[in-house]
Amino acid sequence: MSERLYLYDTTLRDGQQTQGVQFSTEEKRAIAEALDSLGVDYIEGGWPGANPTDSAFFEDAPQTRATMTAFGMTKRAGLSAQNDDVLAAVMNAGTPAVCLVGKTHDFHVSAALGISLEDNTDNIARSIAHLKGAGREPLFDAEHFFDGYRTNPDYALTAVHAAYDAGARWIVLCDTNGGTMPQEVGDITAQVIASGIPGDRLGIHTHNDTENAVACTLAAVDAGARQIQGTLNGLGERCGNANLTALIPILLLKEPYASRYDINVTKKALKTLTRTSRMLDEILNRVPFRQAAFVGSSAFAHKAGLHASAILKDPTTYEHIDPGDVGNARIIPMSNQAGQSNLRQRLKDAGIKVAKGDPALGLILDQIKTREAEGYAYDTAQASFELLAREALGKMPTFFEVKRYRVSVERRKNKYNKMVSLSEAVVVVKVDGIKKLSVSESMDETGSDRGPVNALAKALAKDLGPYQGIIDDMRLVDFKVRITQGGTEAVTRVIIDSEDGQGRRWSTVGVSANIVDASFEALLDAIRWKILRDRSKPA
Repeated sequence: MSERLYLYDTTLRDGQQTQGVQFSTEEKRAIAEALDSLGVDYIEGGWPGANPTDSAFFEDAPQTRATMTAFGMTKRAGLSAQNDDVLAAVMNAGTPAVCLVGKTHDFHVSAALGISLEDNTDNIARSIAHLKGAGREPLFDAEHFFDGYRTNPDYALTAVHAAYDAGARWIVLCDTNGGTMPQEVGDITAQVIASGIPGDRLGIHTHNDTENAVACTLAAVDAGARQIQGTLNGLGERCGNANLTALIPILLLKEPYASRYDINVTKKALKTLTRTSRMLDEILNRVPFRQAAFVGSSAFAHKAGLHASAILKDPTTYEHIDPGDVGNARIIPMSNQAGQSNLRQRLKDAGIKVAKGDPALGLILDQIKTREAEGYAYDTAQASFELLAREALGKMPTFFEVKRYRVSVERRKNKYNKMVSLSEAVVVVKVDGIKKLSVSESMDETGSDRGPVNALAKALAKDLGPYQGIIDDMRLVDFKVRITQGGTEAVTRVIIDSEDGQGRRWSTVGVSANIVDASFEALLDAIRWKILRDRSKPA
């Protein structure tokens, strides 16, 4: 019989402590609904009363199958649990479960709280009993537990047993500073179980300060802990928390966990994991981390020709799982390390049929290697590669022709008598034999200059005649610049990531000694690729 593991997500609380992250109430609702669809057991919505956003979230929290949980702290010394206003605010959120954090490291009790160890233990016990008496499911987050156990194991155990004896459903052992190694986490978790707190009442909460949060979590599970706390994409204070987008597929797909344990996430829900991960990045306005395990865009990318050749024969040669299991996809990028195996697979993925041995294959490879020597990078700019290949094969339509363009940057005083920049671009294109001139400024709604590249992008996409409807839902989501050669002969490479209303994302590259020219080349490729994929015959 397999044992049940419970997933506790703290993205909306601990994840919100990430530097630069601040969710709105509506964003918290959207994330909570995505987490519920994924199948986590607990959703920690935040700390009611700590800030207006968290309070507003709990006032109108979404209905979820997962147990909605409010977070707070144990009562303060000198107050009863019934009369502590901070604890009352957490209780008033009305959630079925409440997680309270308390000190279990003697140093923190004396240095941070300034009270006796006995008073701290009493605060823990009375707070948990108060939750239990109110009909809530009590959880106790044992803050700094592993550090505390290392210096004073007797008191650390006394503190968690006080919560357990008072009725806590879960005792969560927290590696708050993130410095404990996996073997020690496993050993200490086993010792807590040996002290009388059963594993099916223990949880684990780790931080990633040594890149070991996932490993430490699994070590605690191996030792007997049965609740796992973590966040989507590993969000969290400092270096983040244990990453649920790595832990969930490990538990479902990797042994010994897959056959030994049950979790609430189904194989069908697992196929939405990549989409859920990228949804969070979209909310945060972040570029997804390419090398993220399981869900990163490079997680199943095979650049070397030897690898790609083997992948075509049997994907298991260089893939530890089927990328479709987590909603991801295999990528065979093109680069100067590529062979014909990469090329044929990439052309096939783009819907281009080329006979084996076609001389054009060698021509395309030569062009790629020559252009990468000039500074181009096709391992990431897949859309630009496809356009290059189609042109070499004579399969690339000419939708429009750029006749000329100009960009100017002016410094002038605004209505507040402050010197500001204004970028303006003029682009002339020829579509169906008709010349069209478009002019755009880069000024945004706040009166700030968005720069010459923004002005160019707006002008280029302003009027493309019969193709205008195709590109209207395009937007630029990332812009990366790199100098590939130094000195007076510096060459600039620009890579642009674009996205459309269908959720597609593609990358294009431009190279020039002039950053504006490199940017325009990448912008032009982005629009051409979009039209190529979505075009309908002009009226």
